[in-house]
Amino acid sequence: MPDGVHLGSGKVRELYALDPTRLLLVASDRISTFDVVLPTEIPDKGRVLTGLSAFWFARTKSITPNHLLALRPDGRSTECRRLAMLPVECVVRGYLAGSGWKDYQQTGEVSGHRPRPGLRESDRLPEPIFTPATKATSGHDENITREQAARLVGAERFAEAERLSIALYRFAAEHAGARGILIADTKFEFGVDAGGRLVLGDEALTPDSSRFWPADEYAPGRPQASFDKQFVRDFCEKTGWKKTYPGPELTQEVVTGTRARYVEAFERLTGIAFTRYVADPQVVLG
Repeated sequence: MPDGVHLGSGKVRELYALDPTRLLLVASDRISTFDVVLPTEIPDKGRVLTGLSAFWFARTKSITPNHLLALRPDGRSTECRRLAMLPVECVVRGYLAGSGWKDYQQTGEVSGHRPRPGLRESDRLPEPIFTPATKATSGHDENITREQAARLVGAERFAEAERLSIALYRFAAEHAGARGILIADTKFEFGVDAGGRLVLGDEALTPDSSRFWPADEYAPGRPQASFDKQFVRDFCEKTGWKKTYPGPELTQEVVTGTRARYVEAFERLTGIAFTRYVADPQVVLG
């Protein structure tokens, strides 16, 4: 039992209060898709999310402070500083995929941005774009415009979150690209600390919060193979599921394939064998 007071359960994480300034986040092996937690778990998924987030936190401190204080020996628990989280998700898109592609098809816009006409699914955008979304407590998150997001958090705070999100994406995309992975899009979450600073929180640049594509298979004009939850999403959509609770059970093939994709993403991005991380989580911080 973690040494703290249980505050709540997210789709993936359990949240505990250690003291007035520190939280404990424990990443489970649960997986959600279309904002519904599925009944089947993915072994080691929580460790992949925790290890990858810690890896990125350690390497992006020069861009923005983050909430990580300590990584625990189980490889799935992190001690973090308490933050007042912003009520928006900070999404950066480098390629046209997912809900961004759907919005572009329908309106020619993506959260208020108007890319040039005639783009295909999975096309690379000329520059990364910031496309905020609401943080739904139930149901699906929804894309909103930059103006709507600025009204939620204030214009100055919004501009800072946009600048930091794009800087983080550019840094990560360059790192990942050198290792054969394209980051199509990713989601960041920020909070404000006791001193009023904007601080990166939650998780960062994981298969749950990002769309990772193998660069050697990239071909615009169609959906891409991926190292993220897309494998699970595709399976769920084929079952005829209505995207409401409860979700469908995953087959063993999907479980095994999803775990393999998560672990491969971890190893490619970090350059560290996953078994080494399990034995000593501190290796990702070096």
